[in-house]
Amino acid sequence: MISQKVAQQSLRRLAVQQPYAMRWSLMNAASPAAVAIGRNVQTRFAATDAKTTDPTKLLAEQRLRRPVAPHLSIYRPQITWYGSAAHRVTGLLLSGPLYLFATAYLAAPLFGWHLESASLAAAFAGLSVAAQVGLKSFFAFPFTYHCLNGLRHLTWDLGRGITNKQVAQSGWLVVGVSAVTALFLAFL
Repeated sequence: MISQKVAQQSLRRLAVQQPYAMRWSLMNAASPAAVAIGRNVQTRFAATDAKTTDPTKLLAEQRLRRPVAPHLSIYRPQITWYGSAAHRVTGLLLSGPLYLFATAYLAAPLFGWHLESASLAAAFAGLSVAAQVGLKSFFAFPFTYHCLNGLRHLTWDLGRGITNKQVAQSGWLVVGVSAVTALFLAFL
């Protein structure tokens, strides 16, 4: 009830102060029935100039004039970026072969493959020492890095070590400890 009175009073003020504006708004206002049956559809024309009449060309030109948001190319690379990317890549390097081996292990009896532990250990022992160290290193570094970086993320979840200086220090610490641990595991 109060809102109706307020609306009526504002319309009366508008009619007294600007009578032509009131008349124009009443003439151009759509009735609810016209809106319901779709006769009052508002259209908005694209702003074109004499050069372009095709709307797709107009949009293409507008996109060229838009400002570009800052991207990675303007920032100085940081250990956090590389650490995040390396964490994801090492996760893929570890999970991909694991899924392939698990699938092959399940399909081995059907195809007559021997993927038992004894046959795999014998095949690995038949490799040269350089090949053994290389193969161990190939899997040891992603494994140690992914594990240690995962622990680093867990400490962040606890709210510890999240200042910029601590994040950079822990990033380099994870890289160093991962390299040393991977070499240790490779030469076992």
